Amino acid sequence: MILSVIASVLLIISIAIFFGLTPEQIADDMMKLMTPNDTMRDKAKNVRGNRKKHRLYRILMNIKGALVSTGKRKQFTVVICASIVLFALGVIVAVLIGNVFLMPVLSVTFALIPFLYITNTLSYYEKQTKAELETTLSIVTTSYERCDDIVQAVRENIRYIKPPLQEVFMAFEGEATAVTSNIKHALYSLREKVDNDIFREWVDTLILCQDDRTLKDTLQPVVQKLADVRIVNSELSTMLASARNEYWMMVALVVGNVPLLYLLNKDWFHTLLFSTPGKAVCGICGLVILITALFMKKFTKPIEYKR
Repeated sequence: MILSVIASVLLIISIAIFFGLTPEQIADDMMKLMTPNDTMRDKAKNVRGNRKKHRLYRILMNIKGALVSTGKRKQFTVVICASIVLFALGVIVAVLIGNVFLMPVLSVTFALIPFLYITNTLSYYEKQTKAELETTLSIVTTSYERCDDIVQAVRENIRYIKPPLQEVFMAFEGEATAVTSNIKHALYSLREKVDNDIFREWVDTLILCQDDRTLKDTLQPVVQKLADVRIVNSELSTMLASARNEYWMMVALVVGNVPLLYLLNKDWFHTLLFSTPGKAVCGICGLVILITALFMKKFTKPIEYKR
């Protein structure tokens, strides 16, 4: 069995080398599998902007965009290739332990490991960005209310803005002064550089202020939403952490019952691991743990403001 698995792995590697497949090409091909050739109807929806992409595709594009914004574009290719390799490893492990019912569970679980790692890394980056965003928008708004010139307001505070937002506002200042005199166009470009709904609402309000300066009093309430979200998340953090800990404790109890069963009754243990009904039970338990873990991660993440 082991020799067959090793031979299969070597065969796959030799095929990849023979066809000259690179990690970048593999990542591009995987993305194309989720976005097949567009029909005329799909192209028309793209033009109107109302075509919905596959959910998995949107998730991958969000991860890719976040990595690009953090200067780690190449890591996206590494994550895709590592996920494919771990997916195959999950299948191999299921074959080696002789339980085909665990094959989908192990393959999907192993394939998600690189994405979980990169999303945890990006969540820390996003947390730092949101904390800096509140300070940055507050000082820029205060200056803008005083001078009625957004470019001057950014220029006055650019040295107080910390990365990565400093590069974003420096690019806006450069575009508004050296590239185009159309402030609205520069603001539209600024709007797409930070993936945050409150920031986009703030920029939208700034765009309206270019035609009606009396609307600048509405900027501070928009900035206040960042503080409100931060306060709510701070109050919920303990509750969410408690829910996560309780969930993982229950998972540990379910998995820990397997070796405990060996100590209590070896016949039951062998029935669970080596008989077909027992293997099916293990597969069902693994599937339930995987699905509930994904839901747990979804429902215990910090809240975000949505327009």
